[in-house]
Amino acid sequence: MEREIIVDHIKLTYEGLFDAKELLGILEKFFKDKGYERKELRNIELVKPEGKYVELEIIPWKKIKDYMKNEISVRTILSEVKEVEVDKDGVKIKLNQGKVQILIDGYLTTDFENKWENKPTFFLVRTLVEKYLFGPYTDKHKVALTEDAHLLHSTLKSFLNLYRY
Repeated sequence: MEREIIVDHIKLTYEGLFDAKELLGILEKFFKDKGYERKELRNIELVKPEGKYVELEIIPWKKIKDYMKNEISVRTILSEVKEVEVDKDGVKIKLNQGKVQILIDGYLTTDFENKWENKPTFFLVRTLVEKYLFGPYTDKHKVALTEDAHLLHSTLKSFLNLYRY
């Protein structure tokens, strides 16, 4: 299996008011709308004196063909999260206040079922096929993966900017 990094560490940091449930809901909705299947690697929640610490790492993936798939790794870290009441237009609403850090990486994985690595001749044939036959096809999916990762970044950034007063 080969895993090529296409998008490397798109970083989003934010400090202030936000809705943690809605933030995580936007992640879920984004990947569901784009046809990705969810794979959760880590989900940690700790209560500390300075506030909650939540770390969520997911790697949603989309199978392109039997031979390749796109993966977007999203690591979300919420720290010093406290629940506060905010008066907005005369109505009190509950929001979270704290720090948000999101790291996004994108990978193109080929031969993820390890069908071509059983014998050295298969490996050689795979290398030649990838280079000369699948090159333009693979490039098209690299562009799509990059677009998805940047669209996720801008969607999350727009959402967090909604809470700036």
